[in-house]
Amino acid sequence: MHSRLVLAVAGWLLAAALAIGTGVAVLGLLGRPLTGPAERPMTAEEIRLALARDTQVPPAPAPADAAPVDVSGGQTPGAVPATGRRLVSTGAGSLIARCEGGLVRLQSWTPAQGFEVDDVDPGPDDRARVKFESDESGLEIEVRCAGGVPVPRISRHDD
Repeated sequence: MHSRLVLAVAGWLLAAALAIGTGVAVLGLLGRPLTGPAERPMTAEEIRLALARDTQVPPAPAPADAAPVDVSGGQTPGAVPATGRRLVSTGAGSLIARCEGGLVRLQSWTPAQGFEVDDVDPGPDDRARVKFESDESGLEIEVRCAGGVPVPRISRHDD
């Protein structure tokens, strides 16, 4: 009788260890390791920095007799921001817009916590827009191109 109890406990422990090992392996295969770092959304500052890195192009070489001119506009020294792309970040959400051939296109849009996308017209068109809504308020961002650069117009409304 005693050996049966030992075998039963050993079998139960083996089954539990296999179940835990299988669960950890499946989570690892899905790309979300149980003991790894937690994923989190990027902050507005992280998005701005990533976008700044992504949209930097090297400046054209200056003629030998040209005087130095600061064209960075507050950006990374030695680089000129590429035209045609812009991050617009608000308390209700963020978007990335791009101008190509005089038309604007929303490349991405993300509502802030507590908001959801109510309506979106991503373009390409002469204007593109997205509406972010919460229980208390809403915000619409409309973007047009001016000189090949996205220009936002932000409208707020309370429900």
